[in-house]
Amino acid sequence: MKRTSKSISGAGWVRMARRLGLAALLGASSSVLAAGTLNNISFSAGAGGSVEITLDLSEPVTELPVFTTEDPPRIIIDLPDTRNGVAQRRIPVGIGATSSIATAEAAGRTRVSVDLFRSSSYETRTEGNRVILVVGGTSTAAAPVTAYNPDPAKRTPNVTEVANIDFRRTPQGTGRVILSLTGEGVASEMRVDGQRVRIDLAGVFLPENMAERLDVIDFATPVQSIELSRSSNGTRLELSINGRFEPLAYQTGNEFVIEVDPVQAVVVAADGTAVEVAEGAYVGRPVTFNFQDIPVRTVLQLIAEESGLNVVAADSVTGNVTLRLINVPWDQALDLVLRARSLDQRRDRNVIWIAPQAEIASYEKAVADARLEMEQRAELVSEYITINYGSAEDISKLLTDDSKGNQQGGQQGQQQLDGRGFLSPRGSVTFDRRTNTLLLNDLPHKIEEIKTLIALLDRPVDQVLIEARIVIANESFARELGSRFGVSGANQSSSGRVITTSGSQTATNAMIGRAIENRLAGRNGIGGIGQDLTGLPGSRLGVNLPVQSPAGSLGFAILGADYLLDLELSALQQEGRGEVVSSPRVITANQREANIKQGDEIGYKTITTSGGAATEQVQFKEVVLELLVTPTITQDGRVYLVLSVKKDQVNGFIDGVPQIAKREISTAVLVDDGQTVVIGGVYEFTSIEDLRKVPFLGDVPVLGNLFKNTRRESSKAELLIFVTPRVLAVAGRNAR
Repeated sequence: MKRTSKSISGAGWVRMARRLGLAALLGASSSVLAAGTLNNISFSAGAGGSVEITLDLSEPVTELPVFTTEDPPRIIIDLPDTRNGVAQRRIPVGIGATSSIATAEAAGRTRVSVDLFRSSSYETRTEGNRVILVVGGTSTAAAPVTAYNPDPAKRTPNVTEVANIDFRRTPQGTGRVILSLTGEGVASEMRVDGQRVRIDLAGVFLPENMAERLDVIDFATPVQSIELSRSSNGTRLELSINGRFEPLAYQTGNEFVIEVDPVQAVVVAADGTAVEVAEGAYVGRPVTFNFQDIPVRTVLQLIAEESGLNVVAADSVTGNVTLRLINVPWDQALDLVLRARSLDQRRDRNVIWIAPQAEIASYEKAVADARLEMEQRAELVSEYITINYGSAEDISKLLTDDSKGNQQGGQQGQQQLDGRGFLSPRGSVTFDRRTNTLLLNDLPHKIEEIKTLIALLDRPVDQVLIEARIVIANESFARELGSRFGVSGANQSSSGRVITTSGSQTATNAMIGRAIENRLAGRNGIGGIGQDLTGLPGSRLGVNLPVQSPAGSLGFAILGADYLLDLELSALQQEGRGEVVSSPRVITANQREANIKQGDEIGYKTITTSGGAATEQVQFKEVVLELLVTPTITQDGRVYLVLSVKKDQVNGFIDGVPQIAKREISTAVLVDDGQTVVIGGVYEFTSIEDLRKVPFLGDVPVLGNLFKNTRRESSKAELLIFVTPRVLAVAGRNAR
């Protein structure tokens, strides 16, 4: 006897009643004639409003697919290979939650649909040739499992055990927990409580050494930890989750799998609606499946009904699968079923072909081999294509040698089906340099592909005008104050002592020499000394701190009875401003280097000695203004520039060799079309203050200015380099 127990309460159950299309569903299920007959349907009322419905068959059923719908609430039993022998197509019930019973037959399959007033629990079991469905009963009978006992000594030897637990992360960031069991078809229940997911496996024994807690936070999935423990009736698995998630559980063979998909934040669409997007999101309508050991073909039939697509399953699609999927998109459910049975799908509009992976691969290989064989037998055609803007020789190389080399480089020398670039193995291409024409001989479809490629490549190239401006600005300021000062004189005391003073020893020697001559001649000792000082103007100065190249000067002289005072004040103030603007510009095609240069070659002599003989040679240095640039026009209309700008200037000569002041920048920059940007600049500032003075005397307030020279100088130099690209679009560049 088989018995299953299910509940259809809650918003997560499958929604299939809107698309029950019985004739289409049943007609696609089987092409064999029915082997049994549904002879009679009866029902009886039970306690608490329960109803026991009995289906009398001519022979026992081999499989019993049962599923439910929520809107409207129904319990549906499919009887494969069974004819409908019940004359009354609709049987009213009206007891408890049960409204009526309806039957329908198509293509050897009979469907029994129990209409409900409201969602209700139910259980099914088989007794020989009878199928019994209890709706709304209080029975707690569960699916048949081997008795579980925590005590190993009292446990039945054939009890299902947990053999292994594994955790994996999918490329989409899904956390997948895989429990390996020693048996199949276990009863399970999954509950979500906030950020925790709890799965109870009834009748499954957990060995003591496997009761553990696993930390899986490093896998970067929503699952943070896994705790495997014993429960009162089996094994309990608890998952701790972080963030928004969507769980699902299913069983295939002896593996019970729980997947936790991450859900991204709510995205607001352009119309203001909020859409919840998950990584690798599926778009199908959510369904709920809870089947134990159901044929794969039946599951595919239910998915086809829900999706509205036509499903063609190969005859080699066999086997059963156990599913427990709650609120899972139908396309994701389909992927899970295919993955569990090593199947694959190919879609052609609204038709899906499902077959084993090896069978689909073999079919596609056979199709590819047939296509290649047809190409080997197809007739070649010739085509002559005139190249307008490019080079026929370059395009010919692109179609053959260059592209083949790139393919082999990307695949480590793998043979490209004996093909040559874009040509078929039998194709050939040559060119006529005089008329710039390609000569093609290949299959018709290859010719069309190459013509499409040439239409894309043979286009006029946009050009770019690049203008650079080099601005050199100089500003200088200088101020200098100086003085020349001296006191000269001679005095003779009553005793005949002569005292002289002057700005140098030369002047005092002259005055002393004159005094000695006067004394020897019997004259006044200091007579004629003034005449001697007149011939020594520079020697009279005690302070000599003038401005070297004064803009102006002012001199004073005071002659007393026995002294002479000399004073000269000089000053200079100098200001200068200069600006040099150089603006080279050049036009070039997209991705083509351009260079413009202007300037001089400065010659100079060098002397080399060889064998004792000196030889003069003339060498040259370039002093140029140069712009070297390679532009690339981006897809969004901007210009990427790789450029070098140089501005040289002669600063003087040392031993006949010119000294060059160089200003140069090399850079790469992305600029909007027509935008001017500063790609580089240098700013220099110089400040100099000099002071020369006579110690102590130069520090005397006011009068100290007569004993010192002050000089202050400042200069500023600024170099700015601007660049402006302008795209000169070529008319008709997209035409051919």
